[in-house]
This record gives sequence, C-alpha cells and structure tokens, in this order.
Amino acid sequence: MKNDVIITSKDVKKIYRMGEEDVHALRGVSLEVRRGEYLSIMGPSGSGKSTFFNMIGGLDTPSEGEVFVQGYKLADLDSSQLAWFRCHNIGFIFQTFNLILTMTALENVAIARIFAGVPPDQAHRDAAKILDRVGLGPRLHHLPSQVSGGQQQRIAIARALVNEPLIILADEPTGNLDLHTGEEIINLLSEMKEGLGITVITATHDMKMLSCSDRVVRLRSGAIDSVTAKEDLHIKVGTIDGETVM
Repeated sequence: MKNDVIITSKDVKKIYRMGEEDVHALRGVSLEVRRGEYLSIMGPSGSGKSTFFNMIGGLDTPSEGEVFVQGYKLADLDSSQLAWFRCHNIGFIFQTFNLILTMTALENVAIARIFAGVPPDQAHRDAAKILDRVGLGPRLHHLPSQVSGGQQQRIAIARALVNEPLIILADEPTGNLDLHTGEEIINLLSEMKEGLGITVITATHDMKMLSCSDRVVRLRSGAIDSVTAKEDLHIKVGTIDGETVM
C-alpha cells in the first residue's frame, strides 16, 4: 500500500434485505484517501454517504469488497480488536452531537480517554487541554444544556480529538447549526487538519465545506459519480459545476 494512502476501499458493495427486496446502498465504491487530506463526500439523501462512512469507520461490514485503514483490513479484525482500533485511530463527529446530557463538557471528553485505558486523573487533564484548544476552556464544567449548539459541536470535536486519532469522520457536522456557527466549525476542522496533520473526511450537503476541501467525492445511487480536486471545482451560489446542491 502506498505510504501516503491511509484509507483504501476496493469495490465495496452493501446490500440490505428489505422484505422481499434487495436495497443496494453501495454499488462497488473504490477510493483511496491520502494521509492528511481533507475530503468532502457529497450527494443527495440516499446516495450512500452514511453507509460509506460506516464502512471506513468499521461500524458496518461490506457485503462485498474490502476496506483497509492504516494498512489493516477491517474485516480481519474481531470485535474487540476493531473496538480498540476505532478508539485509537478514528474520531467520530455526528450531526446530533451525541453528548451525554448529564455530564459536563469535561466529563464528555474525558470519558473517551478513559475508554482508551487512560487513568481518570490524566484523562481529565487531557480533556481540559483539548477543550481549551477548541475554545471552550471557560466552559469545562457546563452541561450540554448550558451551552449553545456550536459549543456543543466543539465539545463533540474535542471528544473526537482527545485520543489523537489519525482520522476524523464527520457526518454532517454543520447540519444542525446556523450559517455563522457552521462556518466556525468548518474553520476549526480545517485548523485541526493543518495543525495536527489529521485526515478529515466529511459527509455533507454544506457548500461552505468546499472552501477547505482538498477533494470532493460525489456519490449518486451508491456509486461514485465524480472525484474533483479543489482547484478544478467551479462553484457558484447553489451549484457545483452547474449542478444544483441543497
């Protein structure tokens, strides 16, 4: 495998059985993602974005094809190995934040560190450090209900970063945020990529995400429709390369 490639999918297919019908969520997706790249995956609802995320994040297995991350074939890992691999190599960010509402910002981030086997005292110190880095130093002891949506997403980003992953997978990270706050989150992800060398992959409908993307992959009906480098994109309000985007 090439040294600069951190994720490889080879002819990945995913078929779900719905009653008497087979639903083809992915139809042979082959893609290489380079180390330190910021990749945006776009496409309409039902195009396969989230399913593909689940494949490369080890949350689901392909019906056919292979996925390699950091040189490991995910299908060869058992459940405990896969859990360890995700914990130490991949940080997940979700549209709905997925914070524990009864825990403070510090506790929400520290718990990811504790799951990685770090003693609680050190986990809390590490959590405080990364929360300060994402601009939430004064909010360590606030509950999710006591901060804004943008600040909740920053907590989620800190939780994804605290174990120093190689890869961040962000599923619609600006979907529940207003325009200004969404821009802040996009800029923060870009800063983390540049400053920490993390590979960032986002599934998004948000055209603002394109400004910091190295490449844009468009999925349609479970297959790759196009892969476009940033310098080759022709962006206008509401369109990409003349195609309307919601």
